[in-house]
Amino acid sequence: MIRRCGANDFDAIFEIINDAARAYRGVIPEDRWHEPYMSREHLKEEIEAGVVFWGWEEENLAAVMGFQDVLDVSLIRHAYVRSKKQGQGLGSRLFAFLREQTDRPMLVGTWAAALWAIRFYEKQGFRMVTEEEKNCLLKKYWNIPERQVETSVVLADRRWMTASGEKVPPLKARK
Repeated sequence: MIRRCGANDFDAIFEIINDAARAYRGVIPEDRWHEPYMSREHLKEEIEAGVVFWGWEEENLAAVMGFQDVLDVSLIRHAYVRSKKQGQGLGSRLFAFLREQTDRPMLVGTWAAALWAIRFYEKQGFRMVTEEEKNCLLKKYWNIPERQVETSVVLADRRWMTASGEKVPPLKARK
């Protein structure tokens, strides 16, 4: 079941993010890794800045995904599935649900070295923007350090690509 997370879910969100983010250790630049990956204070700041978390719940929360409207777009923020629940389609279902919640163009940022994350978003129909666009978009819509801008990518949905005037090939039917 998909549901909006509340204040009582803070500890579970924190746990899921830090469990799943272990995959970044040794992959992302060493100077960007923290222990824990996301501190409680940083998570609190993200929520206060308008990131709304949605979760996939079974017996307890198994996956979370943040959603944030910024200016004229919706951002997917902090998308994580508990490591023991990965590969079961929970992230895809949660992602599909969130796409239905907005008619705004959608963007997602991730680490350039996190190839599995990039492939996940590409399977959802998102396409990577150019380096120049990425730099502009990360500075306009995100509040992240310059070093993170340097080591990240941005992927955009069809609405953003079309609105930006980019020629978007038709999506292939999924099997």
